[in-house]
Amino acid sequence: MNGGFSKSEQLRIAQPLLDWFRRTRRDLPWRRTYDPYHVWISEIMLQQTQMDRGVAYFLRWIERFADVRAVAAAEEQEILKYWEGLGYYARARNLHKAAKVMVLEYGGKVPCEYEQLLRLPGIGPYTAAAVASVAGNYDVPVIDANVTRVYARLFDIGEPVKERPVQKRLAEIAENLLPRGQARAYNQALMDLGGLVCTPKNPSCSQCPIAAACAALALGTVTERPVIGPGKRSITIHKVAGIIGFNKKIYIQQRQADDVWGGLWEFPGGQVEEGKADDRLAAAILQDTGLVVVPVEFITRVMHQYTHHKIILDCFWCRLTGDNCQPVLHSACDYRWIDPLELGRFAFPAGPRKLLKFLTTRQPALFDGHF
Repeated sequence: MNGGFSKSEQLRIAQPLLDWFRRTRRDLPWRRTYDPYHVWISEIMLQQTQMDRGVAYFLRWIERFADVRAVAAAEEQEILKYWEGLGYYARARNLHKAAKVMVLEYGGKVPCEYEQLLRLPGIGPYTAAAVASVAGNYDVPVIDANVTRVYARLFDIGEPVKERPVQKRLAEIAENLLPRGQARAYNQALMDLGGLVCTPKNPSCSQCPIAAACAALALGTVTERPVIGPGKRSITIHKVAGIIGFNKKIYIQQRQADDVWGGLWEFPGGQVEEGKADDRLAAAILQDTGLVVVPVEFITRVMHQYTHHKIILDCFWCRLTGDNCQPVLHSACDYRWIDPLELGRFAFPAGPRKLLKFLTTRQPALFDGHF
């Protein structure tokens, strides 16, 4: 070993982890071949996503997009539709951009060199390290939330892990403990350990292969590590949206590319003060689209959370007044008047998607009589 860790420390930490991983590693689809394309897709998908959910999305994705060229050749709307429900849609848009670069510069292959990966859209230090080490077995350490938690407990780090000095220390630990030539197995072992054993709550210390080396376990501070620091305060946002009917069609609009949900579709509306949904809906739609509508009936309230925002969305049926169905777009870049049966072709953010689920599964007859 280098950087101050002795051979005996490697034997106490790295070797038991490697042995444990070989015995217990999960049968995940991208681990069967370590195809760089599969590893890359899985790493992007599993950011902010539970493993079981990520596997289901991965298998559906690979069935449709067999390789990099298939991703690059697809329309953005289809990419977003296959990503629908995973959230953080910038990941999907950047994945699409990166695939096009890979076709032009790497012959349709995913590069495995760390520096080359870093130059691709949507790939930061963590993803570059994961793909390089897991797909290419390059000696690059990986630090994600799971690895941070393992090392914070293993070395009983009592300072907030997001502070720069602690980040530097974690990077040094990861670099120095990495067994050369075994990065693929070691990095996956660490991530699996954090995900399955050294969990945020109720860790299974009795099942941990490196419990004997864990300083936090010895000192009784496991539940106090890692130190996270103060979190961001949750912000509640009240919004209204209207499903506008006209000539048996409904109106949807597409969010601008640089928006938080860029490229996705929605029903028009806007942000309002709490308790002002009924009064402000028509004005919000007029300001958003230039369309003059009359609210007809309240449909439902849906709520969803992203980062530290809680969105409360009140949804209404609306009727267009007059024959002017040409909007003046302000917050959107495109629009459609579509048959309700076409809704499944378009990708929506969480709030409108919950509304559509309510309409189509709980009270499908609600569509009748409004168009």
